[in-house]
Amino acid sequence: MDHEADAFRTDLMTITRFVLNEQSKYPESRGDFSILLSHIVLGCKFVCAAVNKAGLAKLIGLAGETNGEEQKKLDVLSNEVFVKALVSSGRTCILVSEEDEEAIIVEPSKRGKYCVVFDPLDGSSNIDCGVSIGTIFGIYMIKDSGAARLEDVLQPGKNMVAAGYCMYGSSCTLVLSTGSGVNGFTLDPSLGEFILTHPDIKIPKKGKIYSVNEGNAKNWDGPTAQFVEKCKFPKDGSPAKSLRYIGSMVADVHRTLLYGGVFLYPADKKSPNGKLRVLYEVFPMSFLMEQAGGQSFTGKERALDLVPKKIHERSPIFLGSYDDVEEIKALYAAEEKA
Repeated sequence: MDHEADAFRTDLMTITRFVLNEQSKYPESRGDFSILLSHIVLGCKFVCAAVNKAGLAKLIGLAGETNGEEQKKLDVLSNEVFVKALVSSGRTCILVSEEDEEAIIVEPSKRGKYCVVFDPLDGSSNIDCGVSIGTIFGIYMIKDSGAARLEDVLQPGKNMVAAGYCMYGSSCTLVLSTGSGVNGFTLDPSLGEFILTHPDIKIPKKGKIYSVNEGNAKNWDGPTAQFVEKCKFPKDGSPAKSLRYIGSMVADVHRTLLYGGVFLYPADKKSPNGKLRVLYEVFPMSFLMEQAGGQSFTGKERALDLVPKKIHERSPIFLGSYDDVEEIKALYAAEEKA
C-alpha cells in the first residue's frame, strides 16, 4: 500500500520546484536562471534517452574525426542537443563545448546574460562496455550580454554561479550546485521528472578510496608518486586505501562525492599540463567538491583560482575529501621547499 501511495505523492521535490525555491531567495531575480536551467535539464533528459537506446538505434560508430577520446556519433548528437537547447533558452550569450574548437557566440536576438561551458558527453569512449558516462556543465554570468566577448568566459572557476553534471548510468542522476550546497536528483522515468534524492550532499572529511590511472605511474612527479605509495603502504598504522578507477570522470567524481576519498589526474611527463580541461571538467567538478565541503588543487594552487588563457586549456587536478587533498598539498609544499 505504501508503495502505491508513494507513486501519487505530491510532496516530491522536483528539480524545477527546487530551482524556483532557490531563486525566490533573490528578490531581484527575473527567472532567467530557472529558464536556463530548465533547458539544460531538458537536454539531459534527451541525451539520457539517446544513450539508453544507442545500441539499438545504431548510433554508435565513428563519426570520422577524433578528439582524443574516440569520437562517436552519440557525442555529436549530444552536442547538437545542448547547443540547440541553450541557444533556444534565449538566456545565453557564449557557449564553450568540448566538441567545438571555437566558442559559439549566440546571435544578438537570442542573447542573454549567461555563459555556459560544457562537455556534452564525457567518457563516451566507454559507451560500448556499459560504463557510466555523463554531461558536465558550468555557468557564468556576465555584466553586458550585448557585447559578448571571449574574455567573459575566460574567468576563474570561483566566479561560476552554478555547476553540475548529469550521469547516465544504472539511473540518470543530476548533481547540481547553485552556490549554496550540493543536491542530487534522480530521473523518475514514470514521471519524466528529476526528483530530489540526495539533499545537501556532504563529502566525508577523509576517505578510504583513491582513484587514479596507475598505468601512468612511471611518468608521475615526486609528490603524486609519494601520495599513491602512502595510500597503498601507510606508515602510520592506518589501513591501506582501496583503489577504484573507472576512467569516466563523471562516474569517478560521483563516487568520490558520495563515499569520500580522492580523485587525481596529475600532470606527468607525457601530459605536462595534465589531461582534463579546465573550463568544463576541472572547474565544474571543483566547484561541486568545494560546495560539498571538499577541496580541489592543481598541484600549484586552489583549482578555482586558476585563470584560463584558452578555452580548451588543460590542468592537473586533485580533488576530494578535505583531509586527503590537504595531504597532497603538504607533499607539494615540501617538494617546493626542498
